[in-house]
This record gives sequence, C-alpha cells and structure tokens, in this order.
Amino acid sequence: MDSIMNPFSSSTRLRDLIRAVRACKTAAEERAAIRKECASIRAAISENDQDYRHRNLAKLMFIHMLGYPTHFGQMECLKLIASPGFPEKRIGYLGLMLLLDERQEVLMLVTNSIKQDLNHTNQYIVGLALCALGNICSAEMARDLAPEVERLLQFRDPNIRKKAALCTIRIIKKVPDLAENFINPAVALLKEKHHGVLLTGVQLCMDMCKVSTEALEHFRKNCIGILVKVLKDLANSSYAPEYEISGISDPFLHIRLLKLLRELGQGDPDASDNMNDILAQVATKTESNKNTGNAILYECVATIMSLEDNSGLRVLAVNILGRFLSSRDNNIRYVALNMLMKAIILDSQAVQRHRATILECVKDSDASIRKRALELVYLLINESNVKSLTKELVDYLEVCDPEFKGELSTKICSIVEKFSPEKIWYIDQMLKVLSEAGNYVKDEVWHALIVVITNASNLHGYTVRSLYKTVQTACEQETLARVAVWCIGEYGELLVSNVGMLGVEDPVTVTEVDAVDVVETVIQRHSADLTTRAMCLIALLKLSSRFPSCSKRINDIVIHQKGSLVLELQQRAIEFNSIIEKHGRIRSALVERMPVLDEATYSGRRAGSVPPAFSTSQGVPSKIPKGVAKPTSAPLVDLLDLSSDEIPGPSSSDGAFLQDLLGVDLSSSSQGTNRTPNNGTDVLLDLLSIGTPPSQSQSDSSPFDILQSGKDNKTSVTVLDNLASNSAPSAKTFSPAGSSSMMDLLDGFGPSSSAPETNGPSYPSIVAFESSSLKLTFNFSKEPGNLQSTLIEAEFMNKSPDIYSNFVFQTAVPKFLQLHLDPASSSSLPASGNGSITQKLRVSNSQHGKKPLVMRIRINYKVNGKDVLEEGQINNFPHEL
Repeated sequence: MDSIMNPFSSSTRLRDLIRAVRACKTAAEERAAIRKECASIRAAISENDQDYRHRNLAKLMFIHMLGYPTHFGQMECLKLIASPGFPEKRIGYLGLMLLLDERQEVLMLVTNSIKQDLNHTNQYIVGLALCALGNICSAEMARDLAPEVERLLQFRDPNIRKKAALCTIRIIKKVPDLAENFINPAVALLKEKHHGVLLTGVQLCMDMCKVSTEALEHFRKNCIGILVKVLKDLANSSYAPEYEISGISDPFLHIRLLKLLRELGQGDPDASDNMNDILAQVATKTESNKNTGNAILYECVATIMSLEDNSGLRVLAVNILGRFLSSRDNNIRYVALNMLMKAIILDSQAVQRHRATILECVKDSDASIRKRALELVYLLINESNVKSLTKELVDYLEVCDPEFKGELSTKICSIVEKFSPEKIWYIDQMLKVLSEAGNYVKDEVWHALIVVITNASNLHGYTVRSLYKTVQTACEQETLARVAVWCIGEYGELLVSNVGMLGVEDPVTVTEVDAVDVVETVIQRHSADLTTRAMCLIALLKLSSRFPSCSKRINDIVIHQKGSLVLELQQRAIEFNSIIEKHGRIRSALVERMPVLDEATYSGRRAGSVPPAFSTSQGVPSKIPKGVAKPTSAPLVDLLDLSSDEIPGPSSSDGAFLQDLLGVDLSSSSQGTNRTPNNGTDVLLDLLSIGTPPSQSQSDSSPFDILQSGKDNKTSVTVLDNLASNSAPSAKTFSPAGSSSMMDLLDGFGPSSSAPETNGPSYPSIVAFESSSLKLTFNFSKEPGNLQSTLIEAEFMNKSPDIYSNFVFQTAVPKFLQLHLDPASSSSLPASGNGSITQKLRVSNSQHGKKPLVMRIRINYKVNGKDVLEEGQINNFPHEL
C-alpha cells in the first residue's frame, strides 16, 4: 500500500518516475523530485535491496540522462553484471556503458566479470560483454581481454563474430601493438559470406592499416585479390532483398570495399594495377539516377584519384564528376567541385574539358557552390585561357549578388595580376572591376594598379582618358575615384591634349574645366573618405600648375576645404592655398610628376620577399591616410615622446619601429650608430623631419616655418604625393651639399642619412647554428670608425625536402648588447637548399674589447601543417667583434 501512495519508493517503476518528472511545472519541482528519487535509491543501495536493483539502475540511467549526478550508483552496475540472469546483466552492462567511461578507476573491477561473460555458454551474454568492451575498454582491459576477443572472431554465430570485429577495432586503437595478433583473423573475415561480418571485417582491416605498417603490407600481398573478387561478385550479384537499396546490392559494403582498396593502392603501382579493371567496371556499370549509386560512384572516383598513374581511369573519373556538376542536387555538385580541386593537380587537361560547366556553377544560387566553383576556376586559369575566363567572370560581376562581389572581385584581380599578357589588357580589366565593385576591392589592388600605370609610359594618355570616361558613370566607387583623381592630377595635360591616342580608342574632347570638374565632384561627394579628399587636394594642386587658366577656380575649391572639421584636410588646404597664392615661382617644381615606381620591388613586397618600408594594408585605421601604423612586436613608443632618434629595446623579426608622420621609415636612422641628440631639440617639433636633428649651425631657423623659401629651389619635393595616399612607396629626393639638414616642405629634403658604408675590414663567416634540417650562417661587417657596432647578415638554408612556412627568427642578447632586427626577406623557406631567407641584424656592444658577442636564438616554422621550434646559443663569434 505504501508503494502505491509513494511514487518515489524503490519499487516504483521507471515509467512512474518519468510521469512524475514530466508533471513538474518548474525546474525547482523537477530538482526536488529527482532528490527524492535519489534518496530512495540510496536507501535501497544501503539496504542491499536485490529485488529492485535492476529497476533502480534503470531509473539512475534516466536521471543521468537528465544531467544529474549518479556516481553513487556505479557499484550497482558491477553487482548486476555479476548476476547470473540475462535481464540483470543487460541492465548492468547498459548502465556500465552509460554511467562509466574508460577513465573511471572502478572500471578495473569489472574486468574479471567481462572475461567470464566472454566465455559464457549463452551467446547473448557473450554479445553483451563484447558490446560493453567495444564501447568503454581501456588500454589495460584491452591487453587483458584481447585473447578472448581473438578467439571469438572465429565463433560459430555470425553476430558474435561481427561484434568481436567491432570490439577488435577498439582494442587496436587503444593498443596498436596488438594489431599483429589480429592480422590472420582479419583476413579470414574477408572470406565471410554474411554481409554484416564482411562489412565489419573490411572496417577492421582499414583501421589495422592505419596503425600497423606490417598489417598494411600483409593485406597488400594477400588480400587485394580477395577484395576484388568480393567487389566483383557484389557488383554482378542478382536481386537480394535483404541487402538491396534503390536497386543496388548492399551499397554500404560497396563503399567500404572501395575505401579499403584506396588504402591498399596508395603508393603501390602493383596493387593499383590489380584493381584497375574492377574500378572501371564499377564506374561504368553503377547507375547514377539515385543517391545510392552516386555515393558509390563518388567513392570509386576518390579511389581512382588516389591510385598510381592511370590516365585512362582518371579521365573516366573526371567525366563522372562532370556529370555530377549537371545534377540538380546541390550536395552532389558541391562534392564534385571538391573532388575536381584534387583532380586538377593530377590531370589538369581532363578537368579543363568541363570548364564551361564549372563556370556555370560560379553563377549558382547556392553560396557554398559559388565559392567552391570560383576557387576551382582560379586553379583552371593559365596563360592560354586567361582572357576568355576573365571575361566571363567580369561579365558575371556586373549582375552577381552584392554579398558575392567582394570575393569575386578579389579572385579576378588576383587572376589579372598573375596571368596578365600585356599591360593594356591588365589596365582595362582592372578598370572594369573597379567600376563594378570598386568599394569591395582591397587597398593593395589599386595601389598595384597605380604602380603599373606609372611604369606604362606609352599608356598614360590612354589610361587617363579611360579613367575619365569610366568615372563619369561610376563615381560612387571609392577606389575607382581615387585612381582617376590620381591619374588626372599626374597626366591631366595628356587628357586635355589627347596625346598618345591608340587605334582602339574613340576620340574624346575634354577641356581643362572638365578635368577640374571631375576632381571637384569627387571631393564634394558626401561619401568620400579622408584619403580620397586628400588625394583630390593633391590633384588640384598639380592641376593648378598644369592648367593656369583654372588656377583661380582651383584655389577657391582649396580655400573651401580650409574650413573642414578634419584637421588633416584643413592643414593641407591652408598649405596648398599658400603655395598657389604666394609661391607660384616654385610651384611647377613642387608638383612635377611622380617618378616611375619600382614595379619589381613593389611586387616583391606584396609577395613577402622584400621587407616593406611601411605597410598601409595591415592595421592602418581607415581615417589615417599617412600610413602611420602601430608595430605589433616592436617596443611601444609614445608618439609625443620622440625626443631621441634611438628606440632601444628587444627586437623581433615581425616588428618594425614606429614610422614618422609622413610614412618615412625611421628604422634606417635607428639602426645607425648611437647619436646624442642636441639639447632642446624635439623631433616631433619638426613634423617633416626624417629623424636627423638639425645641426648646431642652423639652430636659428624655426622648425615651424614650413613655408620658408630656402636658397635652392631646384629640388623636386615629392613628399606631397606621399601626403595624398598611404599607398605609394616614399620617393627619395636629394639636396645639394651644404643645404639645410632640416626638411622644408617647399625647399626639398635635406641631405638624407644614407645607408652606412660597410667597406671596413672583412671578417670570416661562421655557421651559427646547424641541425639535421636547418643551417644558419652569419656574415659580418662593420662601419668605418665604429668598432662597437656590428652588422650581421643571417642566411637560413633548408636541407630537408619539405618547404618551411611561417618562418620566424627571434633572438635575445645580454644587457650590454643592443640588438635591432630588420624584417626577414621571406616567410617561406624553399626545400632542399633551392633558396634561402636572409635577415639583417645590427648589434652594438657597449663592452667592446672586454666582453665578446653572445646570443640565444629561437626559430619557429611550420612543416606540413605542424609547428616546429628550434633553439640554440651562439658563442663562436670572432673575438675581434
């Protein structure tokens, strides 16, 4: 009677507990109900209630699935497993698998019970023990019970053999050394007629191949013929309702066999030859109108692509993938694109035949398919088809969804830069991209376009006319507007006079007023950002010299910007207004054309092979147009505390010293010999200083007089162009000897601090560090008259056959040494000594002659996706250093 009144007594059935928990209205009620039930179960456990032990454990499993702690019932599992009856054992083993895992120490207590059950006369109890062992066995249990499992692989009942095979997989994963004991039993399983046993046997062989080289070689020699026969019988078998799915006999076994053949055929030409015929048969006979057939065909293609060279089979496999691309099922098309990306490495010509279908996938409505197809098109492009494929992509850029424009434009720009056959075609394609998706294009793209334009002297007129016509219809594209404004400022007279007309051009009449109108429209556009407006001011200043008739109008536009709320634009407008009104005599010299930019150096910097003087594409806020960037690893320097040319502190290869406000790299000055700054001199006071303090003889000149006219006005100051954009490399200008060392905005640079000469005494090179895969050599030089400072060129050589990526060199020195590292020439080290990475170091020894150089190094890189760290200490520096 009490058990009926109390729903939480030990004799309560599981369904009553479930009903009581579901009746709870709040989480608090549920917790209270679970607490009552757990208390009742604890009482039953303490009283050693054997009648309802299995019922209590079933309720504990339900409580466990609700997320409540049930560790107090773990021993009940062991007691039920030790019971003689099958129902109790079934609940015990189920609780064991659910409530415990291999990390529980109590699990060791059940090893003996499982061993007894593995030898039980009841095959159902044997099956329970195998199932539990296959789910939770630890390495210790695997070693203890492996002989029993090996024996059960030959048991009379197929269900026991199947469970034993699955249990064996768990055992060899926990203890790979035991795999050799199961080689012969695994081979025997491949000869089974029962599909369930055969399926688990194939899976067992696959897992054994992964953990044991001995097993892999044994299967290659003895099992390929067996597997080929099984697969052939399966492919040609008659109707079997027990295993058939969608008209195909046991597709799961089909796929497992193909995967095992792929594992055995990789890297073995003889094994690959033995399975060619059956793979061709499966590829041609399997129906592709159902998903089951497509799954088998996909695995067959993956197997063919993994085998040794067989061009005929690979063409057949690529054709199957081509059919997949025509399917209406998005999943089938996606996996086909993935496989084609692997196939293109093996047989590019076969994939090229399906180029049109792949291009159609670029226009698919599914975003994942579009992205994968675009990556595949990028791999397909070469010098012969670049024009046709680029045209297709550019045409699609005009109509594609806005969210896809960014990725598509990036790929097109990369294709054009990599495979461009001629500069005029490159310029045309880039203008099309900028006119359609200019707001999605990264800064380095239009930077590179300007570099190419400056180097194509015969195309300057054609380019500026094309930009003029394009910007009329696509003025809202920010990057297009920047390039157009820059080119009009540089080559405005070519636009007006139609100089350099090409046969492919249509005549166009542009007046000086029209050219100024374009720049005025851009600078007044409300969406124009700071960089664009600053470039417009530079262009207007240049046009004021090129178009004297428009000088008054240009000056009015510049004066209007004097009231800008942006300090940068306000300052430029004031300075440029002063140049136009008061310094007409030197204006033409100030606004000469930009020198031709070094295209090779710029390309090398983008590729990472040349250390950049400054970066504008990483870490630069969009509102700062001058290229000022915070170094990530260099010591932080307060912008308002630049009273010294020195920036002491530890160095790292991926850091750079803070650049000055004009984007001029300060590292050249900081690398030099130690200088004592003149008293009262603050570098920040001279915003246009390159880092060299003024000489004492010129201390009477005011650093604030930025509009002062000096003695020599012949020097062309190109820093104005650097003010306009954070993209172009800073141009170097030189003043005659004797001119002021302070840089004046109108009078040119002072004598720049050239790189120190290193024609001093020579020192022998040393092998600073050498391992089995890496060699580091140091070459030394010194500046004349500065014995404390040593210049070191580090050269890294890779002796292994693998390419090293993400290469980083770090070093540390004692306090009496000061060290500066320049960026490395590359972050990728070629394999087998086919190239090297160089990096320059400067070491200053304050204890020269007393203490030798000493250095600890650390080298990080990646090999095949794995991080590698090498460390060492260098003590063998030449004593005279």
